[in-house]
Amino acid sequence: MTNTQSPDREVLLDIYRRAHLIKTADDRFIELIKAGQIASPYYSTRGQELIPAALSVNLKAADYVITTYRGIHDQLAKGIPLRPFVAEFMGRATGTCKGKGGPMHITHLASGLPVTTGVVGSGLPIANGLAWAAQLNKTGQVTVCNFGDGATNIGAFHEALNLASVWNLPVIFVCQNNGYAEHTKYEFGTGAKAIVDRAIAYGMHGIQCNGNDAVEMYQAANEAIERARAGKGPTLLEARTFRFRGHLLGDDSHYIAKDEMAAAMEADPMPRLRAWLIDQGHATDADISAIETRNRDEFEDAVEFGLSSPWPDVSELSKDVYAEEARA
Repeated sequence: MTNTQSPDREVLLDIYRRAHLIKTADDRFIELIKAGQIASPYYSTRGQELIPAALSVNLKAADYVITTYRGIHDQLAKGIPLRPFVAEFMGRATGTCKGKGGPMHITHLASGLPVTTGVVGSGLPIANGLAWAAQLNKTGQVTVCNFGDGATNIGAFHEALNLASVWNLPVIFVCQNNGYAEHTKYEFGTGAKAIVDRAIAYGMHGIQCNGNDAVEMYQAANEAIERARAGKGPTLLEARTFRFRGHLLGDDSHYIAKDEMAAAMEADPMPRLRAWLIDQGHATDADISAIETRNRDEFEDAVEFGLSSPWPDVSELSKDVYAEEARA
């Protein structure tokens, strides 16, 4: 990593705000599901909050983010409005997709979220398409595609990286490497010592960073995004992190060694960032508490909005499936 630009106080607090909102949403969604107020599959992103938070502060509103079904952190960090976001998660008519996408397919184009994919690795070719359109139209937009380490063994990953390099596309491929592809430990399923090494095969710029360090993650994202915006092509960015909760709600992570899990949770990036911001004089405890209170209040408002919203009408079953015929 060659970029040494550090975020200022305002940016650091914005990173914390976004990361804490993600944690708030994660905790609250699990509470709602366990209480029977939501019936939904759930893929926790706890432990990975800083990656999209530090990345998104480098993006413009018009830039695109593509993510997967394990993507509430990417969606919230990009700035999707809370009320329609939560309503969509609950399958309500007031959601971003009128309740028909649900948590697996959150979409909000106005926030720069064209699609959330439900198939591992499928977002990378889509990201190339968006980046190619931006390149052809000379809009200056960049596209960020988020995925896990397991997706790097899918054919679409290799095809997308090759084409992005050939066409010099303004796209950043962000591998949030939490060490486990569903239930499979990284070393058991991937031959490369590091994901970033795969950039070499495609003549692509590669960066590896600690995704749980706000400043390091910010610098890595800033370097990759500014390179893309300046016409210097794609980057494969490997952000090392850890997943505190199972692949999906109900998974007890029994396949992760207890000492490995304990060490990761001891290094929880959220309390560490909070303490660091105070120790370095960037904020007081009162400043950060105010951010946390606002996040909780705004998210709770969205929960109440979602729970009080209507279900989609049965007529919606046949809409948005096929192109509607024009009738005389």
